[in-house]
Amino acid sequence: MLSILLPDFRVIAPELILTATAFAIILWELVTRVKDHTVSAVIGTAGAITALAVAVKTSNLVVSTFSGTLILDPYASFFKVMFLFGLILTIALSLRFMKEGGTEYHAEYYALLILATVGMMVMAIGRELITIFLGLELLSMSMYILVGFFRQDGRSNEASVKYFILGSFATGFMLFGMSYIYGVAGSTHLKTIASTLAGHPDAVISNALLLGMIMIIMGFGFKISVVPFHQWTPDVYEGAPTPITAFMSVGPKAAGLAALIRILMEALPQLMGSWEMLITILAVITMTVGNLAALAQKSVKRMLAYSSIAHVGYILIGIVASVNGQFDRAISSVLFYLFAYTFMNIGAFGILIFMRREGVQGESLDDFKGLSRRSPGAALAMLIFLFSLAGIPPTAGFAAKLSIFYAAVQGGYYVLVVIAVLNSGVAAYYYLRVVIVMYMQEPEVETVFAGTSPLLWAGIALAMAGTIVLGVLPGGVLEAARLSVMSLL
Repeated sequence: MLSILLPDFRVIAPELILTATAFAIILWELVTRVKDHTVSAVIGTAGAITALAVAVKTSNLVVSTFSGTLILDPYASFFKVMFLFGLILTIALSLRFMKEGGTEYHAEYYALLILATVGMMVMAIGRELITIFLGLELLSMSMYILVGFFRQDGRSNEASVKYFILGSFATGFMLFGMSYIYGVAGSTHLKTIASTLAGHPDAVISNALLLGMIMIIMGFGFKISVVPFHQWTPDVYEGAPTPITAFMSVGPKAAGLAALIRILMEALPQLMGSWEMLITILAVITMTVGNLAALAQKSVKRMLAYSSIAHVGYILIGIVASVNGQFDRAISSVLFYLFAYTFMNIGAFGILIFMRREGVQGESLDDFKGLSRRSPGAALAMLIFLFSLAGIPPTAGFAAKLSIFYAAVQGGYYVLVVIAVLNSGVAAYYYLRVVIVMYMQEPEVETVFAGTSPLLWAGIALAMAGTIVLGVLPGGVLEAARLSVMSLL
């Protein structure tokens, strides 16, 4: 008797909801002939909240489907929740900005944003190299378009072209590396790769396998802005629409790290000694170069771009610490850091969007002079976000760095922690410089800010709440992250 095994759609339920939401936005515009940002934003937000509810409800499941190429486990569910919070915050920040940015009749923006999130979620649930690659391509294609969404803006067009060309090279390296691993292991499934390497010790020391691993790390290194694959980051972040910059600074980074951690831990544990040394070197140069470059920036947006590079360096410490330290504590600190970073970094870019007004980008350091007198609420919110990015208690950034550093100390990586602490001191300087400008300098001209979207302030308020709550009460999320990591063992 023929038996047909139906896939378990619980694994991809949030992805299906988001895909249907993206199609609903496109069909709404097609049928009504009305390309209204407000309607598209409402549909997108409703779909994201529904998907978030489903992701939370299914967060304790461990289900594999589609011939084992996709897996829903607590690890993937944690990232799904993180991505959906980032999507909701980005939609909240986007409405006014995109309406006033010359794209009033191009509301398909929200559909692309949602499809990019679907790509990130596929990367988190992928347990097979080709599946992870397909998720990465869906994410990348959507982001190439979104970066250049302001078609009349030369900076946006330039950023999109740079991102596309360099991203294509990085994707090629990654795919080439995957082909090497397939050639050695005879499979693209992560667990099969690990079992094959465990049964063939000669394969573990082959140059082809090592080269494949390095190429995969290079490809993901581009996506998460690791030095020396970071050159695109400041130019693309500066040229892209600010909501997209906020989205790029957290979502794709988290997705890249989600996939990279799963590949290293599930497929290549036998190469732990090799990738430990490589990622240690990348962590040191990434945090150092990012912080030193940020010191010289006069543009707050560009400063935050280099800052995001430095934060990746701190996050990589957690991956390194998993080798000799407590695995669950180290990787859970990475997940917590990414979750906290989602709120504080998107919130900081939300203030940049608030600062934008006719004829002024609101991105220069001088634009922040006397902000505490012109808009005390915006100055206070920016103060909280900057304190969190600098790692000052009692914010989420402090709790995140503390958890990363503690995991590294447990693993005996004392020199790495000292370097990270020194880098945090450098970072505090350029973050606090913005605070000094806001609170201790007079504005050069009196500025009246235009009417602000309530949705924008709702997004900023949500980001502030997340930044404060995760700083004051980090235990619950840290424990959830630790339990989710146990599914990787």
